[in-house]
Amino acid sequence: MQFYVNDRPVETGDASKKLLPFLREDLGLTGTKDGCSEGACGTCMVLVDGEARRACTLSLSRLQGKRVLTIEGLSPREREVYAECFAEAGAVQCGFCTPGMVISAKALLDRNPNPTAAEVKAAIAGNLCRCTGYKKIEEAVLNCGRYFRENLSIPPGETGASLDRRFKRVDAAEKTLGLGKYCDDLRIENMVHARALRSRYPRARINRIDTSRAARHPDCIRILTAADVPCNKIGHLVQDWDVMIAEGDITRYIGDALALAVSRRRESLAEILALIEVDYTELKPVTSAAAALEAGAPLIHPGGNIMRRERLTRGNADEAIRQAKYTVTRRYVTPFNDHAFMECECAVALPEGEGLRLYTGGQSVYDEQREVALMLKVPRERIRVTSMLVGGGFGGKEDMSVQHHAALAAWKTGLPVKVKFSRQESLNCHTKRHAMDMEFTTACDENGRLTAMKALLVADTGAYASLGGPVLQRACTHAAGPYNFQNIDILGLAVYTNNVVAGAYRGFGVTQSCFAMEGNLNLLAEMAGLSPWEIRYRNAIRPGQVLPNGQIADPNTALAETLEAVKEIYESHPYAGIACAFKNSGKGVGVRDTGRCILSVEGGKIHLRTSAACMGQGIATVCVQMLCHTLDLDPRLVIHEAPDTERTPDSGTSTASRQTLVTGEAVRQAALRLAEALKGAPAEKVLASGDLEGQAFSGEYSPVTDPMGTAKENPVSHVSYSYATQVVILDDKGKVEKVVAAYDVGTPVNLQALEGQIEGGIVMGLGFALTEDFPLKDGVPLATLGTLGLIRAPQAPPIEVILVRHDREKLPLAYGAKGVGELCLIPTSPAAAGAYYRLDGKFRDRLPLRPTFYKDGAPLSPLPTDKVKDGQ
Repeated sequence: MQFYVNDRPVETGDASKKLLPFLREDLGLTGTKDGCSEGACGTCMVLVDGEARRACTLSLSRLQGKRVLTIEGLSPREREVYAECFAEAGAVQCGFCTPGMVISAKALLDRNPNPTAAEVKAAIAGNLCRCTGYKKIEEAVLNCGRYFRENLSIPPGETGASLDRRFKRVDAAEKTLGLGKYCDDLRIENMVHARALRSRYPRARINRIDTSRAARHPDCIRILTAADVPCNKIGHLVQDWDVMIAEGDITRYIGDALALAVSRRRESLAEILALIEVDYTELKPVTSAAAALEAGAPLIHPGGNIMRRERLTRGNADEAIRQAKYTVTRRYVTPFNDHAFMECECAVALPEGEGLRLYTGGQSVYDEQREVALMLKVPRERIRVTSMLVGGGFGGKEDMSVQHHAALAAWKTGLPVKVKFSRQESLNCHTKRHAMDMEFTTACDENGRLTAMKALLVADTGAYASLGGPVLQRACTHAAGPYNFQNIDILGLAVYTNNVVAGAYRGFGVTQSCFAMEGNLNLLAEMAGLSPWEIRYRNAIRPGQVLPNGQIADPNTALAETLEAVKEIYESHPYAGIACAFKNSGKGVGVRDTGRCILSVEGGKIHLRTSAACMGQGIATVCVQMLCHTLDLDPRLVIHEAPDTERTPDSGTSTASRQTLVTGEAVRQAALRLAEALKGAPAEKVLASGDLEGQAFSGEYSPVTDPMGTAKENPVSHVSYSYATQVVILDDKGKVEKVVAAYDVGTPVNLQALEGQIEGGIVMGLGFALTEDFPLKDGVPLATLGTLGLIRAPQAPPIEVILVRHDREKLPLAYGAKGVGELCLIPTSPAAAGAYYRLDGKFRDRLPLRPTFYKDGAPLSPLPTDKVKDGQ
């Protein structure tokens, strides 16, 4: 076979091989990404004779004489234009999908240099993006066309990076052009590959594991089992997760590992695993929280099936409900959801000195260091963890998935080892959003003033604890919503089952409880003769008032202003739904939570060192802007280092919308110490002089909060909250026509990134509401990436983001910036449910919503607009 790649002739004798591994493994062209190898995601898009094609499905036999162009084959002019326009628009977040987007954009612009927005949507329909919501990508492609048509010059680099402005993220260019390295892009001499054999059944006793035949495979280096693991129990917060299931033990879910094969060639791993013989005794799985709570139910773990119980009470909810004018009690059900980040999990481990070097793509290098050291029973300092670029996370990369197996294999073989999930392994094994079954009772007086609520939340946490405890806490602490009333009684249970593990997921439990609370509010509004907007505005928390959890709202609380910002558009559309939400920044509830930063002067530049993981949310850029704002510094004098346990201080996990506030404040404090050393002189001049060369300046911030159950009258559950109101507008066929979202996020840091986070979160929230599901049958996942129901560009509606600003006092922390990474999607599903209720009068209490235009493919029967009066 002979064909051309980036205008160079290539030959191969393996005609059956797919183009994607040929490009990545044989030619070393790693800018073309492997997101699924199923033809579903588009991260591997290349041009073949000018047409966009998916490299993962294309056999080399079909390329005889053809010309293939990858991201590396762009002309110098194309590279500078795409890098500029994608960065300026804010079209790059995690970046894993971006090279494929650029290739699809090039295919369009080569044949049509002046496309419409609809044509851009159609051109990238084969490319999934989980971060941006597509709007910023579409804007970037349109701007690329303008640059090419008008032969515009690339503007000079930015010399300022203060807050509340547009600023190109620091990693945009390398991600756009496929130059940045993710874990799977690593190539190390003598590197071998490993993969785990997973359980055939969600629940079964492992009688015997016979690896003898597999060990005789010519490519097999070693087969590892539980007997080879120094400490076989690890876990993010609770050490209940088996590295591998031992003979005689019982599996807990379909993703349990039984053995780990190490092979000289990645291609032979499946053959080796197929030779391992496992004798099972299949047992009936426990596949619902209700079944797990039944008397006599099999115990998933020795301590019982209730992993965590949370109780939050204040006032006298029962008495307030008895005396209320109106009460509503409803049951709500939400499903498991997959994060569907574009980069599948991957890790590379290799021996280094007396320990290991581990390259990962997770959400905290220090969490990974801790768990790997625990597994190997070695001091933490012998495990050095370095983060590569992270291709999306959304909470799904907080737990161990492949990191511990790569480390174990490298430890036992003395060789560099790569472990990478296939897309289906990722779907089957990594954590999910908790499925929840909730009963909410909400009460108000004759004027629609909320007086009380009671709730029972039962979360299916699956086979292992993961972060099920904190997720349940957040679901409970936010269950009463961002409203001003005091009588609450909330009971939450996180229950072990034999289903997939549930853990952290963007929204962190609040997504589910908000859906329930906001649904009840719509019904109470009907009873009280109020519009859904009015009942929310009357009850919206305001500065100095007390939240249901007892915390006094601080002066920068602006929920009422978000409602005011959307009032006109809500009331002008008969089929619009509305919902409010709030979300904490930081771990809170008394948990220690520390951000750290070191600024070191090296080579005349400032190295910004923090372990805060960037999964696409842009924390590296936020930190650079915090630093430059404090020192009035040229950003070209700043080098942001990747998280590394040897170089960057522990800044905690990228979770709980905490990094902008907690680590941002640590950067500010470090910058203030550096400012003292500058003694009023311009930073550029002092750096050039060498007077501070080799010096380092540290910053640390730990917010003080109160634990749940404290006796304080007005506890501080979280140091900060962000607030939002969303309006989802339907047309008369039930299709989403537009989403308008108003946000109080304090001081904006980076405007492109902030808008992009919100837009991407809204599209993810629409998926949660309308299209996404993760079905299981007897504990076994049925979904593939292509059947998850992920929203693509043509389905994504127009989105208008309103940033609410006010002149009241802001928190001094991090210049008043607050997190938005999770808040952005929380109100979307209840707003969508409210819109459908106004459309056809049918109250929907389950997700994904049914019936809808999206799930049922047919127009709905709307109520006459004269029946939808006063927003009711």
